[in-house]
Amino acid sequence: MLPSSRTQLGLFFILLCPANIIGLWWAVGSPLVMDPNSICRKTKRLAGKQAELCQLEPEIVQEVAKGTKLGVRECQYQFRFRRWNCTSHSKYFGKILQQDIRETAFVYAITAAGVSHAITQACSMGELLQCGCELTRSRAPPSPTAGPGTEGTAWEWGGCGDDVQFGYEKSQQFMDAKSKKGKNDIRALIDLHNNEAGRLAVRSYMRTECKCHGLSGSCTLRTCWRKMPHFREVGDRLLERFNGAFKVMGGNDGKTLIPVGDNIKPPDKQDLIYSADSPDFCSANRKTGSLGTRGRVCNSTAMDTSGCDLLCCGRGHRDETVVLEENCLCRFHWCCVVQCRKCSVRQELSLCV
Repeated sequence: MLPSSRTQLGLFFILLCPANIIGLWWAVGSPLVMDPNSICRKTKRLAGKQAELCQLEPEIVQEVAKGTKLGVRECQYQFRFRRWNCTSHSKYFGKILQQDIRETAFVYAITAAGVSHAITQACSMGELLQCGCELTRSRAPPSPTAGPGTEGTAWEWGGCGDDVQFGYEKSQQFMDAKSKKGKNDIRALIDLHNNEAGRLAVRSYMRTECKCHGLSGSCTLRTCWRKMPHFREVGDRLLERFNGAFKVMGGNDGKTLIPVGDNIKPPDKQDLIYSADSPDFCSANRKTGSLGTRGRVCNSTAMDTSGCDLLCCGRGHRDETVVLEENCLCRFHWCCVVQCRKCSVRQELSLCV
């Protein structure tokens, strides 16, 4: 494995594989239990800027962990109906990260985005001493939006805007750290490009929120601030980039990436890129990181990736009836308890064979 990949893969394994550091980290979906000092001490792969963060700003490392978890959860949501569903199974997930396929590109991008998002949010919430609300003194005033009651309204920056630049820089510092040996390495260039695409999916889509001030509900003054997009929007946007990802190969100089195919425009900074074709993920294969789709729930009537024809790889499916218990007939009792009964619900499922 290449130098820059070792660093990030080490981070992923620590964050996703609690067996590596028993008692220090969490499995995906479980309550967050973090000790950034321990993870920095245990992770021998961390060096340079990463080691500097560990020593001087362990609270930033804690937000890195939150961001990684945020990214993996979003990955699992976006790929829930696909043959590869962003499994957190350590032995298989690690194999995915060792390949230059489209799925790896998405994982790197969504994780870098998650780290940037989590750190920025911690700044706005006042949880980090190094940052706070976005500085707006040097920014031009917001443009008035068309609509009734906005004519002649005074505008100014205020509130607590998200300091996305701080989150961007810290994500870049931690996620892009690599040794000098990897500078001319094609795999390193691909990973760095996808990391940047993830961060830009957050930074490039900041939105402006405003609040009106005035007597009797009038809007004589409007205070505005900038907010990050919701992380689900970031995931949706990166999934679109995944669907249109560019296959590339290394240039002769070892420093450039060239799109594969005739008359293909070079990918821009927000595009995802990869260099190897993905396996079909139909059958279990530990070498490729495929868990297969046998036993997966599919939609027998859908024609998209969740449909049984595609998800089951043409093997067919079987229908199964399961009985589930869920809360029902809930009533509020003063004060302040909600009591529910348990009702049995029969559900028809289609499972890949």
